[in-house]
Amino acid sequence: MTHFSLRLVQWVGRLPLPWVRALGAALGWALYLLIGSRRRVVHTNLRLCFPHWSARQLQRQTRQTFVYFAQAWLDRGWLWYAPPEVTLARLRLVGAVDELDGQAATLIFVPHFVGMDAGWTAMTQQLSRQFTTVYAAQTNRVVDAWILKGRKRFPNGRPFDRREGFKPVLQALRAGEPLCLLPDMNYDPKDSVFVPFYGVSAATIPSLSRVAKMGRAKVIAMISRITPQGYEVEITRRWPNFPSDNWVADTATMNLCLQAYIDRDPAQYYWVHKRFKDRPDGGPSPY
Repeated sequence: MTHFSLRLVQWVGRLPLPWVRALGAALGWALYLLIGSRRRVVHTNLRLCFPHWSARQLQRQTRQTFVYFAQAWLDRGWLWYAPPEVTLARLRLVGAVDELDGQAATLIFVPHFVGMDAGWTAMTQQLSRQFTTVYAAQTNRVVDAWILKGRKRFPNGRPFDRREGFKPVLQALRAGEPLCLLPDMNYDPKDSVFVPFYGVSAATIPSLSRVAKMGRAKVIAMISRITPQGYEVEITRRWPNFPSDNWVADTATMNLCLQAYIDRDPAQYYWVHKRFKDRPDGGPSPY
């Protein structure tokens, strides 16, 4: 079944983009209607982060989150398999792309927007530097191999397996290979600090500040947004005064920056994750 599903995604990727997006919208609606447990997760996240929204807004944004999620999933069929000229035409790098010129140590904050794989594909295809990231192996070996192959499609992408340890990642960063980090999820609370995210205390990995300091690197961000033409991949300017000497304050700053990126189109963020699962007082999960 897994092999069939992945081949189906690959086949869908051959269709014209409006067809792919229409199928993604239909799949998103189906997921919204059928997977009640995950629908409640998305609704809870949005209710906590946007308490001023009406019930109708919450329902609409919850449903749209599933649509964007499904569209981004089907888009991998062309991101990872379409001819290079197709991805080149559909992926638009914008913003401070010149921040990636030269060989300065560069740490890229990559929030979990549903289109994050499009951003990785755009950079590794269109820019001359080699980019690295850290990935966690999937439990399903077939899916794991499929994702890893897709992220290695262009030779300027070098994912490191988290099980290999952090030393080679840090060496690559110091040698001038920009490192993409995704520290905006609720991981192990023992390795996290609790800082505000939309005013709600959230367990957050402080790795962006710590790695930037260890790697003597500047910090920028990459935000990938779905558009009717494909994706817009925004590169931000260097964050001023980051990292500082206070990694807890830096982690709170990271969340504030993330909020500003999300506010442009909230439903494109990965709200299907239980962002507030761990509570600072050990209290019950809101889910």
